[in-house]
Amino acid sequence: MCALPFYLDAFWLRIGLFSMAAAIGAVGLGLLSGTAGQLSLGHAFFLAVGAYGYVWLAGENGPGLPPALALVLAVLLAGVAGGLFSPVAGRVKGVYLGVATLALVFLGHHVLLTADSVTGGFNGSSVPPLELGGFTFAQADPELTVLGVPFGAEERLWYLGLVLFALTWFTARGLLRGRPGRALVALRDSETAASVMGVHVAKYRSAAFVVSSMYAGLAGVLLALSFRRVVPDYFSLALSVDYLAMIVIGGLGSVAGATAGAVFVTALPLLMTRYADQLPLVAAPGSGDGSLGPTEAARYLYGAAIVVILLFAPDGLRGLARRTRARLGRRPPRPAPSDTGAEPRPPATAARAKEHTP
Repeated sequence: MCALPFYLDAFWLRIGLFSMAAAIGAVGLGLLSGTAGQLSLGHAFFLAVGAYGYVWLAGENGPGLPPALALVLAVLLAGVAGGLFSPVAGRVKGVYLGVATLALVFLGHHVLLTADSVTGGFNGSSVPPLELGGFTFAQADPELTVLGVPFGAEERLWYLGLVLFALTWFTARGLLRGRPGRALVALRDSETAASVMGVHVAKYRSAAFVVSSMYAGLAGVLLALSFRRVVPDYFSLALSVDYLAMIVIGGLGSVAGATAGAVFVTALPLLMTRYADQLPLVAAPGSGDGSLGPTEAARYLYGAAIVVILLFAPDGLRGLARRTRARLGRRPPRPAPSDTGAEPRPPATAARAKEHTP
């Protein structure tokens, strides 16, 4: 992963950046929906809080904080937003929680469009580049060259995304393998049994929502840095549905599964857009002839993938990969001895003949 910027062009690095950002958000939603069993349709709202929080905190219209500090505060701001909603998440479950979080998306989209002084309104806002110790994660002049390879914005952001994704991966796996993860799994399987074992139901539900919101905020910051401009229409209900598709396709309750689903759902429309002229039944973007566009075709494809996964592999790509490795690693049965002249051994359960006592 560290060597890829030396060999891939900007298009493939952009796909990797978007996939890493989506994977961070999908891991957070996987902890909430896959592990804790709480349905959320408001993930796009918390991504918007992280993205716009960073833009305002580090921008000229806001306090103008150092970008690194703005990143941390934007993630904490997303956590605070999740904490304000956590009393609802701690007491409502199932489809009722899904409807409640759905209201967050429409409310957030309205605020993003009307709060022009903070968000820039319909046209959005440009994203201040991130700086750490004088190093800028953007196109710089003079150009940085490493081993003969020019390092532009995509190459620099690649390593930032890799560090943030690794941090997400290990913290999420630590949560799942520790006491909080076991408590959330017990809560998902049976609230009554979890309560009997000492799990505080409302507390753990609220905590899962806050942690998931912070992961979404971090994903929003990385998306903003990758896009270099944020607009309200991106953070719509369709984005929340995309994240649900990621964790279902990848496998609920699995960090690796959420990552695989995020890569699949994120990369598919970008690849179909680039190779639209070589694909049947798919028109190039902006053709205007009424044909199926790459984005719509990609949604149909991963919608069909969800149906196939639910029917034939309910545990997603992660479970499918695990079963495939188990089948490939299974050793064939040991053949029977070929020496037919050898005296057959009695079975182990046969009674041994008594010796004659003189």
